Amino acid sequence: MAVIRFTRFTADPADTEEVLAKRAALIAAVRDAFPGLTDARLAKIDDGAWIDTWRWDSQASLEAAVAGAPDLPEVQTAFALVRDVSAETADLVDER
Repeated sequence: MAVIRFTRFTADPADTEEVLAKRAALIAAVRDAFPGLTDARLAKIDDGAWIDTWRWDSQASLEAAVAGAPDLPEVQTAFALVRDVSAETADLVDER
């Protein structure tokens, strides 16, 4: 069953272009290192926070990436730009 990982964070508006570039590098590194990431979408909400939604093909794929991702240099670089980070995982139960 597919799962979705929602990561909410804030960042300095002056760093927007760098956040986007570091996120792109992070996604590429995660895809190279861990199978199962099928989709990644980023949205900015009215309060200035960002919500990054990553869809994984299974809970096992997500867990492997969460366990191994801290070893990727791109993780450290990307997360150095953001603050107030929180994450939640949900099972995808309907999609149309």
